[in-house]
Amino acid sequence: MELRPLTDDDRELIELARRTVDANTDGPDGVHTMGAAVRGADGRMYAGINLYHFTGGPCAELVALGRARAEGARELTTIVAVGNEGRGVVGPCGRDRQILVDYHPTIRVILPTPDGPASVLVTDLLPGAYRWTPNPEELR
Repeated sequence: MELRPLTDDDRELIELARRTVDANTDGPDGVHTMGAAVRGADGRMYAGINLYHFTGGPCAELVALGRARAEGARELTTIVAVGNEGRGVVGPCGRDRQILVDYHPTIRVILPTPDGPASVLVTDLLPGAYRWTPNPEELR
């Protein structure tokens, strides 16, 4: 796995995710709140917040991906999730990793590491993954 140090763009993305979760958290006694942000190839950023639910509601990363798609972004370069209450950068769950591999196999994911956040290709997070290839007609 090739970890890359953060860029200024990465730090800006982390800050958007942090601001999003801070503005929308359920607080220390609430549910597990996460914010996420994704950057399009054109540099635009899109944020999302999770909808915690006992059935496994959508993760913040999936909400951010949906928002980007709803606003016309098809090529995404980087994604990050940040926990509420100052928990910092959090890596994506297995479901999010699979969806990212299927829809955006070249996206970089910002992760926590022992030396601080760094980015990695999503395919490094799910080696040997089953690859579902979405029908391009279904994505339009």
